[in-house]
Amino acid sequence: MRPAGNSQSPSHNQALTHNTISQMFTYDLPKDEVDLNAKAYDPNYSYNTPEGNGGQVTLPADIGTLPTTAPALPPRPSFMRSLPEYLVLIPSSASSPSSSQKSSSTPPLAQSPTGSDDKGPLSGNPNVVLISLGKLLSEERVQHIQGEPTYCSQCGSVLDTCYDNVVNECYFCQSSDSSSSPSTSQSSLNGYQEGLFFLNPNEKPMCGGDALLLFCIDISGSMSITSQVMDGEHIVHKSRLQFVQEAVLQSVQRLSEQQSDTRVGIITFNHQVTMHGNEEVSSQCLSGAELMDSNYLKEAAASFPSPLPLSQTKNYLHRQVMGLSASGTTALGPTALLAIATASREPGSKVIICTDGKANTELGNLEVEDNDARTLLSSTIFYQDLGEYAANQGVTVSVLSIEGTDCRLDELGRLADRTGGKVVISSPNRLHPEFEQIIENRTIATHCTVALLLPKSLRMRGEREAGHKGTREVGNVNPYTELTLQFAANEQDSEVPAPTSGSRVSVQLQIRYRRRNGQRMLRVLTTDRGVTDDSSTVLSSLSLAIIQLNSSQASAALAIRGRFLDAREEGELQRKLIERAIEHNRSAEDKQIYQDWVKTMEPIYNNIHNFTRSLTDAGAALLYSMKHSNRKSISLKNKQKL
Repeated sequence: MRPAGNSQSPSHNQALTHNTISQMFTYDLPKDEVDLNAKAYDPNYSYNTPEGNGGQVTLPADIGTLPTTAPALPPRPSFMRSLPEYLVLIPSSASSPSSSQKSSSTPPLAQSPTGSDDKGPLSGNPNVVLISLGKLLSEERVQHIQGEPTYCSQCGSVLDTCYDNVVNECYFCQSSDSSSSPSTSQSSLNGYQEGLFFLNPNEKPMCGGDALLLFCIDISGSMSITSQVMDGEHIVHKSRLQFVQEAVLQSVQRLSEQQSDTRVGIITFNHQVTMHGNEEVSSQCLSGAELMDSNYLKEAAASFPSPLPLSQTKNYLHRQVMGLSASGTTALGPTALLAIATASREPGSKVIICTDGKANTELGNLEVEDNDARTLLSSTIFYQDLGEYAANQGVTVSVLSIEGTDCRLDELGRLADRTGGKVVISSPNRLHPEFEQIIENRTIATHCTVALLLPKSLRMRGEREAGHKGTREVGNVNPYTELTLQFAANEQDSEVPAPTSGSRVSVQLQIRYRRRNGQRMLRVLTTDRGVTDDSSTVLSSLSLAIIQLNSSQASAALAIRGRFLDAREEGELQRKLIERAIEHNRSAEDKQIYQDWVKTMEPIYNNIHNFTRSLTDAGAALLYSMKHSNRKSISLKNKQKL
């Protein structure tokens, strides 16, 4: 097998045993919840050594109902439709099998609309799982079950049985021919098909208040720098602080009109940090040694009263914001900790940090020379730990810097990266629209973890993946959160046969999360799909939007970790797969969308050499945005380029 890093393709007489799978769990409500879309990589693929030759697997449209044991499942609700067909490809040989080799139970596969005969092995990996978390967790119209499910003691799969401690090996962890039809296994070995489990039914849900919205406003000396803007027919000069004041007040005004119960707080920072109160609570200033003690800052946040609804505080907030002036240094690190600690009392709260410079006080100092390795490492650890703290408290942090400044977003952006927030570089007059996008992106779930279980004939792919089970710590989920995962045939285990064309395989998705009221939930979906090794069929059925999204997310994740060359190689292999599909299907619309998408990937494809050990702010903002992109955001970017 030739590794993907080699530009040469395997010869047509070279046997490829690598299988790939693509499928999609999708319902009318919600739609496109989970996609498993086919891609093909070398079996030895990892993010350390991207590669591009391999086979594929396909998944037919129907999801045969698995036999159930007590209690029996109710009939599928009428508002849920059958799963659409998404294919899995595995080039196991240079030539595709004849129809007689395929299982009679597998429905006919879609053929290329052009009738072209494309049988060669594929670059890239069509085996991509798309999980639309926002839709899955927004709509919970599935069977509700009280309490913990029954798990396999070996791999942790959720089983379709009510008896504990009777299953030591299930379909997903058995070493026999697990590529055979799952429906032929004993029902106790099968995964639970679909359900929503209330994991703590006896616990009383929290009766907390509404989520908080905290604006952290930089009022250091550099915020007094002015820009020329047009005010009607006249040119006026406005400071950065004035732009921020106007944007915050516009957001406050809109919220007071549409959601007057929103609780908005203001924290300002320069050489000191001020938590602004209201007409009943005095503001509190922290400075000096107080800003160096993390525990003291958390205690100060806990003792300060929560903001009141805007219906009671709008006018006071207006006076507080308009009375701000710029001077002093930038105690951004202590401010971020104080704001997150304040917001942590209400899961789902948001913190928006707006700044124009590097943190330059002791805690979280980012204004240090590169040769001061100890301070740099201390600050890196500070922001990593702070991001973990925020995620564990269900707080989303977004960072907005002002165009033309240097804020070390590669480090500061870790807060947003871990908590599902945004990292944005904005022109001064675009701050309000950016604020609005962040505010409208409400948090619908926290503490989210996604697990994907495959049979042992398959394996997960990725830098942190091992074996047939992949897990992702997602944290906070908004309505547009989408996650992509890769998988492939397991050729590392010679004792487990790879899936064969015409066979079927099952996969199980587990999503653990907490509702805003603290209830712990587990969403489980299990389905089976067919396998094919027909490259032409896979190319005809690929969803380019899913492949593009995965390429953006995977390449950006590598680049953020400093794996710039691996990121470029990963992106190039995905691009070759997309180009092959476009050539195969001859779609002018897909070609135009692809050409626009390639422009957004330009830093990965052609300019990766510009990235050094530390990213520029523009590079960091772009990569964080790509890592957390979704199909909607990619589509919007493409339309903006038209």
